[in-house]
Amino acid sequence: MSQHAQPRGKGRRFFFWAALAGLISGGVFLAAAELFALIFARAASPILAVGGFVIDIVPQPFKEFAIATFGEYDKIALLAGLGLAVVIASAIGGILQLVRPPLGVVALVIAGALSTAAIVTRAGVTPLAFLPPVLGTIAGSVIMVLLGRRLRAWRATVTAGAAAETVADDTDGVADKPSKSLDRRQFFLLAGIAGASAVIVGIASRAASSVVSSVATIREALKLPSPGTKVTVPQGAELDIPGLSTLFTPNKDFYRVDTALTVPTIDPATWRLVIDGMVDERVELSFQDILDMGVDEYAITLTCVSNEVGGELVGNALWLGVPLRDVLKKAGVKSGADMVLSKSVDGYTASTPLSALTDDNLDAILAVGMNGEPLPLEHGFPVRMVVPGLYGYVSATKWLTELKVTTFEKDEAYWTPRGYSAEAPIKFSSRIDTPKLGSAVDAGKIPIAGVAWAQSVGIERVEVKIDEGDWTPATLSTPINEDTWVQWFLEWDATPGTHYVAVRAVNKNGDLQIEERAAIAPNGSSGWQRSLVRVN
Repeated sequence: MSQHAQPRGKGRRFFFWAALAGLISGGVFLAAAELFALIFARAASPILAVGGFVIDIVPQPFKEFAIATFGEYDKIALLAGLGLAVVIASAIGGILQLVRPPLGVVALVIAGALSTAAIVTRAGVTPLAFLPPVLGTIAGSVIMVLLGRRLRAWRATVTAGAAAETVADDTDGVADKPSKSLDRRQFFLLAGIAGASAVIVGIASRAASSVVSSVATIREALKLPSPGTKVTVPQGAELDIPGLSTLFTPNKDFYRVDTALTVPTIDPATWRLVIDGMVDERVELSFQDILDMGVDEYAITLTCVSNEVGGELVGNALWLGVPLRDVLKKAGVKSGADMVLSKSVDGYTASTPLSALTDDNLDAILAVGMNGEPLPLEHGFPVRMVVPGLYGYVSATKWLTELKVTTFEKDEAYWTPRGYSAEAPIKFSSRIDTPKLGSAVDAGKIPIAGVAWAQSVGIERVEVKIDEGDWTPATLSTPINEDTWVQWFLEWDATPGTHYVAVRAVNKNGDLQIEERAAIAPNGSSGWQRSLVRVN
């Protein structure tokens, strides 16, 4: 037998155990960081901080791809991707620690330093936020050193034992065989204890830090005052057609697009809104101050700039709130200002034209309620902005904490340096809800139906074209106001075969919906929706 065959063959398996040691060390790092985050700073989770950092730096085309591909699950996809990266990096670190110590520990320290940098540069960071990743790095490094030491000792005894067997074979005698069982037991014992501890501590800490039951309970118990003015829904505002979007989008179905990797949880009793910048007087308002101003009900459709032609990133809701113009009057806006930079508790900012917030004819509001209940946590509880006629990224700041009166020349918001326009009036559009794209329907009379919106202007008419036929006016529902979408339908005598159905709208200014296709950046998509329908 070759003198080196057995050591080489047996040596390969140690790469697997080294990778496992790296995974355990990485797990200890994350678990310890989560535990210490509970003590020192709840927002100092390495995974969430790095995830937020990735969201901030990723190029705009990749953001668009993520939203288009994963929709509201884009953050879950990001976390899954980060988790996979952590697994791969940890395994490589463990192997490095086996073959070239202390490179594995060096790699872990670098990862800890990057996590710390991501945490301390986040908005609203607390003085002790650096401690969780630092202490987690120390814990993970200690485990990696100990596991690596025991694994190398085990490998050395295996190699020595193989050499002893070779000597015995060559001399036809009996040679001393170093014992490997002790080193192997020590490795597995430490790996088992460290791995189990990491799983238990990590899951428990993350669960504890994710508990929103207290704020959720506060929200559920919160009784908002009755609106001074209620929305009147006219007769014929909602068409009873299967497959057509409801007049008001249920909260659970309302689209969510934001940069928050986890939903902020804010106690309304401690929430404050600061109004400063180019104002006569800095003002700070509590949640109760907002309610004491007197709330009214508003019907407003919101649209995300990431909404593709025919997309679902649009929704209509009944909002409860107070006019933003009244809030700004409390501070007194100085001349020369033309923008309000709104800020979320997670550091997100939006640039809203001042004129959109002070115009007496526009219902720009601070919303505290949505569809008859306090704002859901994921939709901005306790207070958010809702501004008709502007895409959400420049107007619909959730978890609002600050309004800075300023200028477009002096300040820019989160999305502006990332390739989007500083001002973003909504491009009015129309959508086919039924029949669904690519779906099959039976021949005969069927409804073609959908919604159309032109916030702050209103829809005058919607037209539908079948194949190469003429444009035919659709029947519209009775609009609630100019800030909400309208439903429309056209009865179609469908014949067997494949057909293309197109839709376009005209607003009350007489403008025809833009036919030319445009990407969502820099200021929203455009184009007429054209759907393929199969008729049996």
